[in-house]
Amino acid sequence: MPELTRALPTAQDTRSWGELLARVLRAGDLVVLTGDLGAGKTTLTQGIGAGLGVRGPITSPTFVIARVHPSLVEGPPLVHVDAYRLGGFAELDDLDLDTSLDDSVTVVEWGHGLAEDLSEDRIEVVLRGEDTRTATVQVHGDRWRATDLAPLREPA
Repeated sequence: MPELTRALPTAQDTRSWGELLARVLRAGDLVVLTGDLGAGKTTLTQGIGAGLGVRGPITSPTFVIARVHPSLVEGPPLVHVDAYRLGGFAELDDLDLDTSLDDSVTVVEWGHGLAEDLSEDRIEVVLRGEDTRTATVQVHGDRWRATDLAPLREPA
């Protein structure tokens, strides 16, 4: 599947797009978020959490590294990871994310170059810009090749 790109002019647009993304997510999905500081990774995760109906608030887990948000609607929990302070895959592996990966939606901020080994099936979102954000989506694995991502494209 070719890349999908979406303009997200405001923080609310980023949250709303995260809610749309949550509609195609299910237990076992891995979302890898990449972008500079202030690009909207946590804001996007807030939208994903709202769309999944998990307990919040969703804040950056920079200092706790990982936070689990249980579902309030009998859906999968959200595991929110911030890999910024991790020194490599070994430290990410020490979090034992693979024990919850099948049952949760796992979002890894700063995960590019680290989280790819967690699952062949993953969706990667690169966020760029501070004033007007752009999300670029790439999918990997059979699970995503068979998924209709049309709702994530620019509105007509």
